[in-house]
Amino acid sequence: MLPCDLEKIREIAFHALPPGQAARARELLHGLDGIDASMGVSETVLVVRYNVMHYTLDGLEAALVAQGFHLDNSLMQKLRRALARFCENVQRENVAINAPEVKSQKVFARVYEQHLHGDKDETPEEWRAYK
Repeated sequence: MLPCDLEKIREIAFHALPPGQAARARELLHGLDGIDASMGVSETVLVVRYNVMHYTLDGLEAALVAQGFHLDNSLMQKLRRALARFCENVQRENVAINAPEVKSQKVFARVYEQHLHGDKDETPEEWRAYK
């Protein structure tokens, strides 16, 4: 069963200078499959929607920086990025973990059935009476 929160909606905040970075980034990201980009509450904020199994916020921001965009590096934005990076990495790792194979479960069940259970003392009788 896959978790239902693989779709992420994140804000990318750009530095105020040079102006119009968010609009240019929206046009650039619009060409990528699986990404929906729209303008945010201000002209420096871009809202992106993507599937975490195909893209990450860290990867998108790294690609934008490589294209010459300047991100907002305030403390609050750095904390938001770090939290998003951690959460997305953990989620991607958790989804990538395969479910245990039924065959291996049957092997362990068979071993458990054949294992002797109970309180059996392996000590020889002559040692038990030794004091």
